[in-house]
Amino acid sequence: MSGSTERMPRLLALVPYLLARPGIKIEQAAQDFDVSAKQLRKDLELLWMCGLPGYGPGDLIDLSFDGDTVSVTFDAGMRRPLRLTGGEASALVIALRALGETRGVVDTDAVQRAIAKIESAAGNAQPAGVVVGMGVRERETTARTRETVRGALQAGRALRMRYYTASKDEVTDRTVDPMRLLIVQANSYLEAWCRRAGAVRLFRLDRIDELDVLDEPAAPPAGAEPRQVSADVFAPRDDYPEAVLVLEPDARWIAEYYPCEELAELDGGRLRVRMRYGDESWMVRLVLGRGEGVHVEGPESLAQAVRQRAADALARARHLPVTYGQ
Repeated sequence: MSGSTERMPRLLALVPYLLARPGIKIEQAAQDFDVSAKQLRKDLELLWMCGLPGYGPGDLIDLSFDGDTVSVTFDAGMRRPLRLTGGEASALVIALRALGETRGVVDTDAVQRAIAKIESAAGNAQPAGVVVGMGVRERETTARTRETVRGALQAGRALRMRYYTASKDEVTDRTVDPMRLLIVQANSYLEAWCRRAGAVRLFRLDRIDELDVLDEPAAPPAGAEPRQVSADVFAPRDDYPEAVLVLEPDARWIAEYYPCEELAELDGGRLRVRMRYGDESWMVRLVLGRGEGVHVEGPESLAQAVRQRAADALARARHLPVTYGQ
């Protein structure tokens, strides 16, 4: 997290977190906050400038560094942990319930205990107009898909599916040999050997349109190994093309949401990053979707593709009828 709207809650949470863990390694703290060690050091440098009114040396938050560890020596009153809002609590409970429905992946009793604790801690904090996750019908469809996949895994059967690939914006028919069910960032995935691709692939369950269990047994090749999945599904490869992007302040979340290498902080809160991508059309849609928030510095082929797609969209728009509100 590096955007101001995400950074502020992290700064508020850092002091009570460090007070509870004096002498913690900076690398460990960075992992717990899901940021790089470089970003966490920037946060700690900023905390040095925060404190009580007067803002003299004795009023500011004070930190002590010993090698690669850090401790808080003066908290300036910032020792209360942040509380979940009603919306945050609801989102977390919904994600945990989805996790608990996937039997065999986690300890469902532990999930239920966590849900009970969150609901109790949330108290009377009620979300106002919060929309979280999928609709009821979509959740029911995904639940049925999950049960079908689980049955195929238990029976050792192959599957035939129609699958929507968001990165290419296309629907394809595939026959797969299921390997396991897993959850990454609150989304359920089937990991399977895809006969069409000739490789191990992850299929998000809510993007499976049709699903049939085949009579033939599932038979992944001997060399089909499960992927190492930690925080993200997309694993950029060295042979993928690289884009150099300049992100305006409102678009800095891209560097937090997608695997990026930070190149430089620019004036006005802008950020230059290097980002690998597997499909040019996906990258074009990402850039155009942010309007003036993202600028392509390279490669020129990507910049040209963005300009061409924008020009085509404008040309089509000229033929649309103009309507005026009443």
